[in-house]
Amino acid sequence: MSDPADPRPAVPPPIPRRPPAQRHPAPPSPAQPWAAPAAPPFGVPSGDTQHPRYAPPPGYSAAGAPSAGVAVTAPPRPAPRGFGLGLVALIVAIVAAVIPAILVSIATFEIGLGAGHELAMRPIDAGFEWSVLTPVRGWVLLAEVSFWVGTILGVWAIAQGLVAIVRNRGRGLAIAAVVVAVVGAIGYAVALQGFLTAGLAAGTSVGG
Repeated sequence: MSDPADPRPAVPPPIPRRPPAQRHPAPPSPAQPWAAPAAPPFGVPSGDTQHPRYAPPPGYSAAGAPSAGVAVTAPPRPAPRGFGLGLVALIVAIVAAVIPAILVSIATFEIGLGAGHELAMRPIDAGFEWSVLTPVRGWVLLAEVSFWVGTILGVWAIAQGLVAIVRNRGRGLAIAAVVVAVVGAIGYAVALQGFLTAGLAAGTSVGG
């Protein structure tokens, strides 16, 4: 017979534990085929594709391949860049290296020839005077024009070539343009010095 004055509280019945919730696998990317898990949880047959865990994700068949209604597209490729910028730079560099060098070669040889003849006609102890260039002032003007044309075209070719290299617009042609422009400037200086010396030597010998 229980004591009605017993102060101990009654023990509540145990709460039944709920089974752990099933986690659905994340759908695979279109690049990987879907496949059902190998081991079925909680005794579900592996061939039961109607079960949430074994049902294929949207767009995939039970065999694991994308269904016909889903189009798998590759990421778009970047559009190829043109090479016109580098090509123009190379053409300008070739013109800057060839045309001014030819003009200055002709002009400086004629300048040396005329100045050498004038120097040979003067006394040996006479100093240099700019008046010796008077008979060849037209050739001097041509030499100055060739210098400024070559400088402008060379700077243009180098600047445009660097821009083409940075933007990848005909990078190989642009590198060649920069090299040709630099070599053209060196060739211009060599041609000027060489043909002027040759003209002075020829003019002095003729005058003597």
